[in-house]
Amino acid sequence: MAPKTVLIVYAHQSPSSFNAAAKDVAVQTLTAQGCKVIVSDLYAMNFCSSATAADIKGNLKNPEHFLYGDETFIAWKEDRLSDDIKEEHRKVAQADLIIFQFPLYWFTVPAIMKGWMERVLTQGFAYTLQTIYDNGNFKDKKAVLSFTTGGIESMYLPDGINGDINVCLWPLQNGVLRFCGFQVLAPQIFWCVGHTPPSERTAMLEAWQARLKGMLDEQPLSFAPTKLFDLSFQAGFRLRSDIKEAYASQPYGLTTGQHLGKPLPPNNQTKSAPHDKR
Repeated sequence: MAPKTVLIVYAHQSPSSFNAAAKDVAVQTLTAQGCKVIVSDLYAMNFCSSATAADIKGNLKNPEHFLYGDETFIAWKEDRLSDDIKEEHRKVAQADLIIFQFPLYWFTVPAIMKGWMERVLTQGFAYTLQTIYDNGNFKDKKAVLSFTTGGIESMYLPDGINGDINVCLWPLQNGVLRFCGFQVLAPQIFWCVGHTPPSERTAMLEAWQARLKGMLDEQPLSFAPTKLFDLSFQAGFRLRSDIKEAYASQPYGLTTGQHLGKPLPPNNQTKSAPHDKR
């Protein structure tokens, strides 16, 4: 069996940070298992986070009304994207698993990582209107968010002051990763590391190391299969009526996003459901 390739997209400014330690543990653990590990250290690379016309070589198709998505789609087909985007495309194409390692900034990824997502997950390369979600271009790849928080875990509970972490994660895990077809694994969350004693930090990294040893075999999170939706403009790409009827008597909604006005299914974006319940 060919060795697996893992890409770590890493965003932290300090090599002495906990995020750096988590990245290093991943590199060491996965390499020891025989994986090829590639790291995109975005700050060290001075990766550009702005999606602009500079991402396209040659003339624009419509310079009077620049539309980034349209122009980069054309540039991808014609091999005219900037060199830094093409290099990240090569890394993603190789990867069986992508780990995004970052500190949670304003309830999402740092701007430099958001820029990576906007610029690298180009239309055509990462998705088309026909290849999204279950049919996505990356349906044979896995992805996981690994991040630190400033707040303690209870602040991100359904009754916590920051709100339910499952709601916070939905735009990234469903709207970015699963949209492109990734099998999204349960996130690795390091709670409140800035106020955690050294011994507990060590324990966090040891738990991360233990998880990494079996990560490539993990089952992904549960999302609503595209077959449950009426995929037409006339129907508005909404859940089929029979599916809504079937869930009418259920205590919870289908997913964090398709909640149907019901309580959210517990831990929908933080824990994988047992395989036999999918």
